[in-house]
Amino acid sequence: MTRVETRIGLIPIVLSAALAASAAHAEGVPAGTLIENTAQASYDVGNGVETVDSNTVTLKVDELLDVTVTSLDAAAVGTAPGDAVLTFELTNIGNGPEAFVLTTNAAVSGNDFDTTVDGIAVDTNGNGVYDPGIDEVLTGPETTAILPADGNLTVFVLVTVPNTATDSQQSSVQLIADAVTGSGAPGTTFGAQGENGVDAVVGTTGADDDATGSLIVGVTTVELVKTGVVSDPFGGTSAVPGAIITYTLSASVSGSGTATALVITDAIPSGTSYQFGTLALDAAPLTDADDTDAGEADATGIRVDLGNAPGGTDNIITFDVKIDE
Repeated sequence: MTRVETRIGLIPIVLSAALAASAAHAEGVPAGTLIENTAQASYDVGNGVETVDSNTVTLKVDELLDVTVTSLDAAAVGTAPGDAVLTFELTNIGNGPEAFVLTTNAAVSGNDFDTTVDGIAVDTNGNGVYDPGIDEVLTGPETTAILPADGNLTVFVLVTVPNTATDSQQSSVQLIADAVTGSGAPGTTFGAQGENGVDAVVGTTGADDDATGSLIVGVTTVELVKTGVVSDPFGGTSAVPGAIITYTLSASVSGSGTATALVITDAIPSGTSYQFGTLALDAAPLTDADDTDAGEADATGIRVDLGNAPGGTDNIITFDVKIDE
């Protein structure tokens, strides 16, 4: 009887060690969970089957500290000098609740220019877009709320692009997350600092991670050139009463960005009268009415809505006026 009990007492130790190893997954057994195991032996010494239980071995699952940070911007974010936002996702891939300290690095090697980091915010309303006055801007040291195991959080890095940045220049910013409990080489242990007083053990990520988001500057300029050609009633080019002036407006957009909501307007000069039905865009006639096409005109002036015009766009607007007789 004694020998049987001694051997059985060794069995749960081996089983428990295997279970403890399997708990090192982010999606594994939650930190603080009790793993209990009791073995049993049955035997027959001639008087029928008898059973005997081993002692129960109880283990409490340690907390694994692991985190990932990823950029949610699919490509470099187009911007101009001024305010810009980079978007990241932080995920607690440990098996217990943990908060994370966030820091940034704007001086990334290879930058054409460095931004100024104005703050780190969290997506309070969960819409994935930075909303000033709604999303919480963290105060130093910038620390997240405690995230549950496998919980994630959208984080915004708020930056200012300097006025010295020029067209097509790029810059990157790193977002770095460190577990509040601690970080270090995988396997580093922080005694009794995990969930429910268990040890906290650094996982494969080192309990810290970082990701890089990028910006590309699109500086867009619009050049507008106006010319006028006179046709007089005698077949010449004299600016006499009754002569027609054909005005040409050439709008050219340059740069890698886009001129948003580009509208061209021109007032009818004093001493002349607009010639109705002469407004055109790129040689295509436009109606004078405020309707579905891009233009409108009346006795006071013309207006042409070119919409969003990317760099490299050129448009030509023409219309006629008559010198009053």
